[in-house]
Amino acid sequence: MFAPGGTAHLVLEVLAYAADEAECNNGGRCTVTLHPDGSVSVADDGRGTDTRFDDHGQVVKKPVMATKDLRFFDFPEAQLLPDGHPRRGMSVVAALSEWLIHTNRRPNGSWTQRYAHGVPVTGLERIADDGTTGTVVHFRPDEPLRATSELPTDELVRPAEAWPGLAVEVDDRNVG
Repeated sequence: MFAPGGTAHLVLEVLAYAADEAECNNGGRCTVTLHPDGSVSVADDGRGTDTRFDDHGQVVKKPVMATKDLRFFDFPEAQLLPDGHPRRGMSVVAALSEWLIHTNRRPNGSWTQRYAHGVPVTGLERIADDGTTGTVVHFRPDEPLRATSELPTDELVRPAEAWPGLAVEVDDRNVG
């Protein structure tokens, strides 16, 4: 119900966030990598997920992976993704994945966090800055989604029509 078309729909959910970033930045790029283990990563060059320090000096980030995105979830007028199905948000990708690793790079620091079926299994872990900004969402969809869907690379590049400000490149590491 939440991933019609299987893994391809989940990729579109992640690309929608990259497209949001591209729109805010007058254009952007992202790479969709298809890994041999059935996982997919989407890396964009946006601002990175909103991450801040609270009044106690603790790092907190926008909870997009573990909570419903109220802009889209159960909202009749939700944006349609390029596959014609409604956008539900990143929490759907996390919930329907064995694991998901969210890596976030911003000017004020870089962090990563791991989820299992939408539940955080680590806290935010600081990682070394590399001078870039952006977000990487690397996830392995549940087996039923992987077993029932193929990811044709031409279909993954199609979002360019829906999101002209986002350049999408596909790196298929399954091809010999």
